[in-house]
Amino acid sequence: MTAPAMNPIFADLPTTIFEVMSRLARETNAVNLGQGFPDDPGPEDVRLAASEAVVNGWNQYPPMMGLPELRAAIAAHYKKWQGLEIDAEAETMVTSGATEALAGALMASVRPGDEVVLFQPMYDAYLPLVRRAGAIPRFVTLEPPHWRITEEALASAFTPNTRAVLFNNPLNPAGVVHSDEELALLARFCERFDAIAISDEVWEHVVFDDRPFRSLMSAPGMRERTIKIGSAGKIFSLTGWKVGLVVAHPTIMRALSKAHQFLTFTTPPNLQSAVAYGLAKEDAYFHGLRRGLQRSRDRFSKGLAEAGFAVLPSQGSYFVNIDIAPLGARDDAAFCQRLVKEHGVAAIPVSAFYAENHVRNVVRFCFAKKDATLDAALDRLSRARAQLTV
Repeated sequence: MTAPAMNPIFADLPTTIFEVMSRLARETNAVNLGQGFPDDPGPEDVRLAASEAVVNGWNQYPPMMGLPELRAAIAAHYKKWQGLEIDAEAETMVTSGATEALAGALMASVRPGDEVVLFQPMYDAYLPLVRRAGAIPRFVTLEPPHWRITEEALASAFTPNTRAVLFNNPLNPAGVVHSDEELALLARFCERFDAIAISDEVWEHVVFDDRPFRSLMSAPGMRERTIKIGSAGKIFSLTGWKVGLVVAHPTIMRALSKAHQFLTFTTPPNLQSAVAYGLAKEDAYFHGLRRGLQRSRDRFSKGLAEAGFAVLPSQGSYFVNIDIAPLGARDDAAFCQRLVKEHGVAAIPVSAFYAENHVRNVVRFCFAKKDATLDAALDRLSRARAQLTV
């Protein structure tokens, strides 16, 4: 029997690099610094709030747009931390993770044949979702070590057919936090071409060196054309919870809510209740989150440098990158295969985050791990350093 034809957008996708490297890590008993998640259970008080809510709270369908207490907490949280004035009733929504929010935003904002500007390197879900929405991708290629957005690059990507921009800040996998000047530049292009900005800001609390985070929504002219997407999983190091936080102008939110209605409709109420509790936590939690991850970043980066690797700056996210060009390596995918199979450390080739004009000399590590995990990886990397030189 011949198998029925499936949608080629998904049927023809290769196995993701994350699955490939995680499988190799298991097979080789490697230290897995590939996939981006912490190896601790997350804040106990937030987890206890979820357990209390599931045992003693409401477990039937919650409101489609999210629990009122969580929507109010979203508005209050972003006013406090980012200076945004948000109407909780008209401008907030809860989704089953940020990826659902991204899918719904694209479904609601673009029509077949519209163009969407993408910044590469990019989260691997972006391109399939853009294509599934019937849109045409236009790429802005960012390059190490600074990954800067330039006027020339934007001018080559924006056209009269540009309908939306999908923007990630802080940027995974580059670990860069875009400057106010870059945000203002992007805002001018969005205004000039009347484009909606889908701003993936899931790493908004994972920024380092006392660097402030500024939402694209706060840039001039962007309040009414930005879809702001956050992630409780990243804010509380609970990546399995999949609770997305969405903010948009009421006109945009009306369309977003319809896409959400026919995707997941709602999100587990006990997790929503716990996230509402968490968003109202004292400042010390959020500052402590940054300090703890910054300490891990510094520990791991120092160890990489002492082992002789060229370490690129990491301003935010769970990730730090190395430049493998000084080693004579020209293929990051082959380098990562050798690293996991021969030396027992799993990492991710950053070329996997590009659709075209691939950068092939950068390798990403996740440092959101316990000291023992990082030290084990550094020990293996230090011993492997001489053998990795081409």
